[in-house]
Amino acid sequence: MLEIDGISVDVLKDGNGRRVLEGVSLSVKPGKVHALMGPNGSGKSTLLYAVAGHPGYRMAAGRVTMDGEDLSTMSPEERALKGILLGFQNPVELPGVRLSALLLVSYNKRNGGGRTMLEVRDPKFISKMRETARSLGLDPEFLNREVNVGFSGGERKRAELLQAVLLRPKYLLLDEPDSGLDVDGVRTVAQAVKDLAAAGAGVLLVTHYTRILHHVVPDEVTLLVDGRIAGRGGPELAESIERNGYASLRGRS
Repeated sequence: MLEIDGISVDVLKDGNGRRVLEGVSLSVKPGKVHALMGPNGSGKSTLLYAVAGHPGYRMAAGRVTMDGEDLSTMSPEERALKGILLGFQNPVELPGVRLSALLLVSYNKRNGGGRTMLEVRDPKFISKMRETARSLGLDPEFLNREVNVGFSGGERKRAELLQAVLLRPKYLLLDEPDSGLDVDGVRTVAQAVKDLAAAGAGVLLVTHYTRILHHVVPDEVTLLVDGRIAGRGGPELAESIERNGYASLRGRS
């Protein structure tokens, strides 16, 4: 289980820290989807970045453990090798790096004892890359393109989800995976999330709309407002937010 225990997090800028999260606790169970909801600026993305070990975020209190192992002092790379995968709201471009190369290097790092792409070119994995890309609505030719360079928002989301499906993380942190997607894209992403959870991955899904939750029914829902937990529940909490907005739920815990 991924356990976030009483963390307070500062966002770092120019050497100074600005407190964004205060005493936040929640857990993500294997094979379950935990939706983290809240209005813009509530600290949802900050929580994901802190769990993943992003250097721009400082955990001032609390700790994060995965299956009983403390992640708090680990680098982002170490956390990734342990099975944490972060999906960004706005995936960045990586000029000069082909998508297929990124996937092969990541796969070999996880499964090939640290060997390089040139040392291990598993033909089954290469074939699976193409098949999985098609299943996500991404033309396999995108595998030969530089990562996210010239990709639309929806194509970036699909390329990032392709990494998750192929690498099979233990815990998947998704930052607004439905942003920039049309209706068909949301359905595709939702199905991939459900498949990953069914295969045993724990999913922490950040959203401030309920659109994707019409397709992925969360096992747990946590409401975050102004950097603090303001509510906990199940799918009924997401439904209440959709009907009444966030203001009516402030202070519920």
